[in-house]
Amino acid sequence: MRECTYYPVNKAVILKAFQLIEKYDFQLFDSIVIAAALEAKCNILYSEDMQHQQKIDKSLRIVNPFLT
Repeated sequence: MRECTYYPVNKAVILKAFQLIEKYDFQLFDSIVIAAALEAKCNILYSEDMQHQQKIDKSLRIVNPFLT
């Protein structure tokens, strides 16, 4: 865990989460996770609960690690 970078869930992340709910119809907590990943400039978000290979805002790809 020492090599990990931590990003806070701040107002900007919450506002982005609400935009994602409107645009993609995600659930609130999924939207917060995705918004935080976007804020951290991640390219891939691993999740078994979201749509595999879905592209978010042309920069983040959802990957189900059990399907690759």
